[in-house]
Amino acid sequence: MTFSRRKFLGTTAAAATLAGLTSVPGLAQSRLFFGIATGGTGGTYYPLGGMLAQLISNTAEMPDTKISATAETGNASVANAQLLGRGEIESAFVAADILDAAYRGVAQFDSGALENLRAIGALYPETVQLVVRADSGIETFEDLKGKTVSSGSPGSGQWQLLGDLLEAHGMTREDVSEDYSSFAQSVDKIKDGNLDASLITAGLPTSSVTDLATGHDIRIVPLHGPAIARLQETQPYYANAVIPAGSYKGVDADVDTLAVRAIWATHAEVPEDLIYAVTKALYENTETLGKVHPMGKQISLDKALESVSIPVHPGAETYYAEKGVSK
Repeated sequence: MTFSRRKFLGTTAAAATLAGLTSVPGLAQSRLFFGIATGGTGGTYYPLGGMLAQLISNTAEMPDTKISATAETGNASVANAQLLGRGEIESAFVAADILDAAYRGVAQFDSGALENLRAIGALYPETVQLVVRADSGIETFEDLKGKTVSSGSPGSGQWQLLGDLLEAHGMTREDVSEDYSSFAQSVDKIKDGNLDASLITAGLPTSSVTDLATGHDIRIVPLHGPAIARLQETQPYYANAVIPAGSYKGVDADVDTLAVRAIWATHAEVPEDLIYAVTKALYENTETLGKVHPMGKQISLDKALESVSIPVHPGAETYYAEKGVSK
């Protein structure tokens, strides 16, 4: 992959020009473009990715180089891992279990391991939310039998998780009618009565679920018990979690569920100095991200390598070594 550099006037030079100066010697820099693949607009990847791109553009430093970061909407973990594998994006958000499967070439990636994947660092826990309308009659996972359920694109992380949950509960995909809508689309269908349930894995609160709860009474179906314990035997990246009461309008009690950590990933061909710069920009400005979304508050340097099972990019490794962070 070729990284795009071009000459431009930095912000200081631009400001000087606007003040009436025609030239400011020595302020020309190279521009280095850095993409971040996120997810759909109804989840958490997208708003945090947008803020991270802005943060990098404003604070990341490389000698004589201006880093211009952009967040791009995407189809989340599986598609993002494939983009990285093909070297078509510089970085992406990927769930820990999907990143591990992609690197090892298993599950959705059994056609070939993506051994060029590298980790930048861990972000925040993504919470599994099985969302239904309160009047749906669905109170347990087993109640999904014969119902319509959105699980995201075929082959996606959401799609895989639904299959794993069905198997753990002694069910199969034939027991439900699957819908492959995005988070935002599935919420619209639930509003209209055209969908019974949506499986949504994202940081709390998730904007699409907040939107649904604003105009409709909702229920978050709990995921706990022996079936979930069986799932965790084969999917150890899914940890027990709680959706706190008050996370959404109408959710008045804690709900037991699962969570998987989101990982910021890259690939081996991205330059070390660039990854060092963006890693430093993230972990030294987490307070800023926390102002954009509550999940930003859960990104911290001491958890930067939590749930990371693939090799860490050398640029990120250098930063962690400087800060005394290790697995």
